[in-house]
Amino acid sequence: MNIVRRRPFGQNYAFVVAGVIFVCLLAGAGLRAAPGVMILPIESAFGWSRDTISLAAAIGIFLYGLTGPFAAALMQSFGVRRVLVGALLLMAASTGASAFMTQPWQYIATWGVLSGVSSGAVAMVLGATIVNRWFVTNRGLMMGLLTASTATGTLIFLPGMAALAQWGGWQAVVITVAIVSAALVPVAWLFVPERPQDIGLRPYGAAEGDPLPSGPQGNVLANAFNALFEAARTKTFWYLFATFFICGFTTNGLVGTHMIAFCGDMGMPEIQAASLLAVMGLFDLVGTTASGWLTDRFDPRKLLFVYYGLRGISLMFLPFTDFNIYSLSIFAVFYGLDWIATVPPTVRLANEAFGDRKAPIVFGWIAAGHQLGAASAAYFAGYMRTAQGNYLDAFLIAGATGILAALLSLMIGRRKQQLELATA
Repeated sequence: MNIVRRRPFGQNYAFVVAGVIFVCLLAGAGLRAAPGVMILPIESAFGWSRDTISLAAAIGIFLYGLTGPFAAALMQSFGVRRVLVGALLLMAASTGASAFMTQPWQYIATWGVLSGVSSGAVAMVLGATIVNRWFVTNRGLMMGLLTASTATGTLIFLPGMAALAQWGGWQAVVITVAIVSAALVPVAWLFVPERPQDIGLRPYGAAEGDPLPSGPQGNVLANAFNALFEAARTKTFWYLFATFFICGFTTNGLVGTHMIAFCGDMGMPEIQAASLLAVMGLFDLVGTTASGWLTDRFDPRKLLFVYYGLRGISLMFLPFTDFNIYSLSIFAVFYGLDWIATVPPTVRLANEAFGDRKAPIVFGWIAAGHQLGAASAAYFAGYMRTAQGNYLDAFLIAGATGILAALLSLMIGRRKQQLELATA
C-alpha cells in the first residue's frame, strides 16, 4: 500500500516542483553552454584545431537532443525523479572526469558523448513532462518559464565561466559544472514527487472529478518508437520537426557555441563577449515567458512566423555591424527576446496534434530535431571558420534558414490528428 506523503502549500506545491526543475534545467543548460567558453582556452592549451573542438560540441548537442524522446519514455516508465537524479549524477561524473583529459578523443567522450546523453534528460522534454503532469491551467506560461531557464542557463552563466576560464583555465570550468550538478542530486530527490496524486494532490487548476493524466506503460524503446512512427505519418510532425531543426541551427548551435569566438575574432575580450550573451539570456527570460502567455491566447503558428522571421533578420544583420557596444547591445536585446520563444507555441501545437499522453514523447522527437540542427550549426560554423577564416557565411546562411522557418510555420495545420494517439 502506497503511503501518501503530503507536502505544504496544497495545489500550489506544483510551483515548488516547477522551481526545482527550473534550477535543474539551468544547470543542464549551463553545462551545454560551457564548450562555448572553453573553445579558446582548450585551443591555447592543447593546440587542437577549431573544427576538432567544435566536433565535440556538435556531438554533445546532437546527443542532447536525441536523448530527449527516450528520456521522456523512461520518465513515464521508471519515474521522473529516478531519471533526473541519474542524469545529474552522470553529468557530474562525466564533466569531472574531463578535468584529466589530454587527448581530443577524451574531450569527445566526456563532453560529447556522456555529457550529451546525461544533459539530454535534463532538457525541454523534462519541462514538458512536468508541465503536463502538474498543471492543467497556465500550461503555456509555465512551459515558457521552464523553457526560458534552458536558454537563460545557456547564456547567463557565461560571464562567470569565462572569468573562471581566464583565472584557472578550462579545468576550473569543468570542476565547477561537476560540483553544481552533484549538489542538485539531493534537492531533486527530496522535492520532486513523481505525480501530484503521490502527495494527495491534483494537478494545479484541475477540478474535482477531472481525469488524472497518465502516461503509456510498457517497453521504453517501443513507446518511444511507436510515438515516432505514428506522429511521422502526419504533416504536422514534419513541419514542427523542420522548424525546430532551424530553431536549433540559429540559436545554441551557432550563437551559443561560436558567438564568443566570433567576438574574439573581432577583437572583443572573452568576458565582455560572454557578458553580451548573458544580456541575451536575461532578455530571453522575458521574451520566452511572454511567449508562453501569448501562446495561451493567440494562434501559435502566427507567433512562430513572427519569431523566426525576426530571428533570421537579426542574424543577417549581425556580421555587418561594427561590433561596438552600441550595435551589439541592440542585437543582444532584439535577438535575446526571441532566443527560444519558439518553444511554447511548438509545445502547444504538439499537444493539439498528438494529445496530452503522447505529446511529451513526440515533442522529444521534435526537440531531437532542434538539437540535430544545433549540432549541424556547431560543426558547420567551426568548419567555415577553419576553411574561410571568418564566420560571415555561417551567419548569413543561418539567417536565411530563419526566414524559411517563418514560412513553414504558416503551413502547420491546427486540426487535431485522428490517429489520436487517443487510442493510447
